[in-house]
Amino acid sequence: MSRDSGCAFDAPPPLALYVHMPWCVRKCPYCDFNSHAVQGEMPEAAYIDALLRDLDAECRRLATGPTRPLISIFIGGGTPSLFSGVAIRRLLDGVRARFVLAPDAEITLEANPGTVDEAHFAGYAEAGVNRISIGVQSLSTDALERLGRIHTPDAARRAVAAARAAGITNINLDLMFALPGQDLSAARDDLERLIALEPTHLSYYELTLEPNTAFYQQPPTLPDLDLADAIQQQGFALLAAAGYERYEISAFAQTGTRCRHNLNYWRFGDYLGIGAGAHGKLSAANPGTVERRTKQRHPDAYLKACQNVALGVSWSAYLDAYQSANEPASQTIDLGANDPTSSVRTLSEQDLIEEFALNAFRLVDGFTSADFERGAGLRATALEPGLLASSELELVSQVDTGNQIVIRPTARGLAFLNDLVACFAGPD
Repeated sequence: MSRDSGCAFDAPPPLALYVHMPWCVRKCPYCDFNSHAVQGEMPEAAYIDALLRDLDAECRRLATGPTRPLISIFIGGGTPSLFSGVAIRRLLDGVRARFVLAPDAEITLEANPGTVDEAHFAGYAEAGVNRISIGVQSLSTDALERLGRIHTPDAARRAVAAARAAGITNINLDLMFALPGQDLSAARDDLERLIALEPTHLSYYELTLEPNTAFYQQPPTLPDLDLADAIQQQGFALLAAAGYERYEISAFAQTGTRCRHNLNYWRFGDYLGIGAGAHGKLSAANPGTVERRTKQRHPDAYLKACQNVALGVSWSAYLDAYQSANEPASQTIDLGANDPTSSVRTLSEQDLIEEFALNAFRLVDGFTSADFERGAGLRATALEPGLLASSELELVSQVDTGNQIVIRPTARGLAFLNDLVACFAGPD
């Protein structure tokens, strides 16, 4: 397929794996993720069985088979640290039995400070986890209570120490700002306390009120826009002074510790998604297509669908749907309840432009014209209308290095990312 009539790939992009663990102890009032409070005993063994069946199905669906190495694995949620080290070991052993992992593969597990101790982290390390992301969110007792978190500041500090004691030194800490009742002084104290824990990576992001959350239904009083901006700029300055480089909208890293898994998302790489509500993206060279796949959202529906895979119920239905979905025009195919994959969407050329912009413009360093061609499979000229519109608004800068164009969001573009991405949207 020529790039004038569709997308084409000289080589497939890097491949990663996302694993979703949908349960948590209690749903936080600001959380819009696919998470479900545990009711009774969590079906740990059955869910690992389901994940591996789902992964078997993904292996069959890969055009190249399971020969592409995985550059990273990210176990997110929900609260993955509700799972035992034994369960995570079984999961990762199953992944390794089915895929080749890159020698330096990054393997991240998200943890809630209220659910882990040194024994948990030791089990995760033995399983192969080499990066931990801890959802601290705040180190203020009052703020944690307002956010509905189940842990205390001391529990967060103990979790960081326990991860290090288990030999996991690559640690990300999440911290939110512009919290209910927060002022500049409180925000500064919170971030300084977090920096004092010396994580290798920080995610520093503003609390937002998302639909279908308790906070959206009953909004707390948040700092106004001017105060939120002042808190953000104060935080950026503190992080820079402490040696953390901002490389993405809300991601800050010490040298050599940028999150490779998330970079693969933002660079429009491929990734498999397994688990309840997980999403995946796959590029196929022949024909040139990019698909997005979505898994059954509710844990019960997902477990049942994975049992159908084990019984051989769903595979032929998927193939029939796949053949009809595998066309240049954008469309979504609903696969019904019998398959772990609930829907498959084939991206149109306009979808590719918009989704690439949505991801790549999150990066402070931006991207090159060659990055776009490799990731989207389209010629760089497809970006020209959006670049013209965004340049006029001073949302992007372009530098010609002689053999390619480097395209970066300006400070204004990073601050108004939605406006920047809208420049690349097609006609309504």
